[in-house]
Amino acid sequence: MAHLIRHKISNKLTNAANTVSDKSQAKVSGVFARLGFQAATDEEGLGFADCDDLDYDYRHGMQMDVLPDDGGEGGLPLEGSEEGGELDGDSHYQRDGTAVRRRPSGLKTGGSLEEDKPKITSWEAGWNVTNAIQGMFVLGLPYAILHGGYLGLFLIIFAAVVCCYTGKILIACLYEENEDGILVRVRDSYVDIANACCAPRFPALGGHVVNVAQIIELVMTCILYVVVSGNLMYNSFPGLPVSQKAWSVLATVALLPCAFLKNLKSVSKFSLLCTIAHFIINVLVIAYCLSRARDWAWEKVKFYIDVKKFPISIGIIVFSYTSQIFLPSLEGNMQKPSEFHCMMDWTHISACVLKGLFALVAYLTWADATKEVITDNLPSTIRAVVNLFLVSKALLSYPLPFFAAVEVLEKSMFQGGGGRASLPNCYGPAGQLKSWGLGLRVALVVFTLLMAIFVPHFALLMGLTGSLTGASLCFLLPALFHLKLQWRKLLWHHVFFDVAIFVIGGICAISGFIHSVEGLIEAYRYNLHD
Repeated sequence: MAHLIRHKISNKLTNAANTVSDKSQAKVSGVFARLGFQAATDEEGLGFADCDDLDYDYRHGMQMDVLPDDGGEGGLPLEGSEEGGELDGDSHYQRDGTAVRRRPSGLKTGGSLEEDKPKITSWEAGWNVTNAIQGMFVLGLPYAILHGGYLGLFLIIFAAVVCCYTGKILIACLYEENEDGILVRVRDSYVDIANACCAPRFPALGGHVVNVAQIIELVMTCILYVVVSGNLMYNSFPGLPVSQKAWSVLATVALLPCAFLKNLKSVSKFSLLCTIAHFIINVLVIAYCLSRARDWAWEKVKFYIDVKKFPISIGIIVFSYTSQIFLPSLEGNMQKPSEFHCMMDWTHISACVLKGLFALVAYLTWADATKEVITDNLPSTIRAVVNLFLVSKALLSYPLPFFAAVEVLEKSMFQGGGGRASLPNCYGPAGQLKSWGLGLRVALVVFTLLMAIFVPHFALLMGLTGSLTGASLCFLLPALFHLKLQWRKLLWHHVFFDVAIFVIGGICAISGFIHSVEGLIEAYRYNLHD
């Protein structure tokens, strides 16, 4: 009898201790949850993921019940119908690369119907990333070596490593583990990741920040294309009585048809021409530099830096590696998402090698005479040919960032884009672009022209953009989002890398922005030219 009483008392004490422990653990988890970190246990985390999936199905199921069957607003057909093709929304992938599609019902901007898109291979994805990080903006890298010397070369390597890493952790933020331990793609874009980090208190704040950064990045890219077009034409034909500003106006006139774009099918046909033009440019520049190899100024490559202008070089290098805003969409369209990491490795290694060689060889050829756009250093006979190829590439490259900026603006500010917008839809019931919507697009093209006319400094603008938005999208935000969303699964060295990237990226961004602004002020004060 006494033994039975002792046994019951022992069980009660054990149960009471377990209850107190569970309550304490729940309180600690609640404190971390209020701070924004996922401090839940594995079981709790799996439960949260399952609740999110159920909530996702419930919310979009309710939307499908409310929407009429014959079409959406203004009589437009809904995506997901037989005419609409594949829907926009989340794509779920397992570790083996197989996809389980689950997409919400919604309206496409302008009522255009999105067709089922074929999946791309890792080689095709790598080609897209290569085009993004090895474009014509590599022409400013020798100018970065001018003010950074060997440290500039080190930064080209360092930026490649960091951007490759942050691209991978950004994609990791798209996934959560379900109850079976399988990675499920629960987010679809950079904006979705940002909104998830700011939920539940500010569920839309992160998306607004990312959208603003994307718009600035894309519009500044358009401005740089206009600036470089005017600069190249002016230096190709210095004997003509046409100023750089006038050449920029002529380039913009050729770009006005971009305002009528509804999709990029017509533009994509010229992508091969852009690649061929870029290849010819690099071959001609490097061939000329190799022809002068006997006169290379190795002694000019410094181990010290120009403290005032080197932060601008950091922005230039960072901007040349910017591709993070395209990666979520790119990874979501891969046949085997499991090959994404390998694709990022070889694309950034090849970009690092080619950029480093191009920048070093070009700087050794012209040393202290290196200009902001390296082709301006070429002899007049070669310069005109190379610059014409460059202008063609710039004009053919302009529609992509322009159209992307227009889509971000329409989706975030105008009705019909899928967001909570207060401004009216830019498109009519039949999907035609309204006159005032066309006027806004034309105004955006004109805005890029005005900026190119009043700020005709390619390297300074490139450094400013890289410091302001490039560092944010490539360094700061991916590291912050990774810490926030993947906190429970991170090892100590992952935390160290993320914190180090955030701190170093923040310092470089602030210093680069300040010195780029100072450089622009100095250029205007002393009427300096490129």
